[in-house]
Amino acid sequence: MAKRHWKVRPYVLTGGRTRTRQQLLVHTLVSVPYYDSLFASGLLPEARSLYEHARETKSVAELSAFSGISLGVTRVVVDDLASTDRVLIHAETYESPFDRRLLERILDGLRQLA
Repeated sequence: MAKRHWKVRPYVLTGGRTRTRQQLLVHTLVSVPYYDSLFASGLLPEARSLYEHARETKSVAELSAFSGISLGVTRVVVDDLASTDRVLIHAETYESPFDRRLLERILDGLRQLA
């Protein structure tokens, strides 16, 4: 029986890429607007798992955990699916609850102490 090379599979899934075309943070929400079972059947098992789990809106981190795929590979595969318009990357629609000016003043104060 041949020995399995666990490091090769992620490389094959991502084509050696580690960067995405768009920013996908761990909390970025992903969903499948229109599920296509024929399309899903043609995907590699890992991509199919991500595609099927995204039928309900989930974060990138949740997709990674539910599918058992590393976060880096999940981000690249989700980005690939998004480039074919099969998954929807939801825009960040919330504002930070922190006052940016206050944070900048704190940072300036810390720099003066250093």
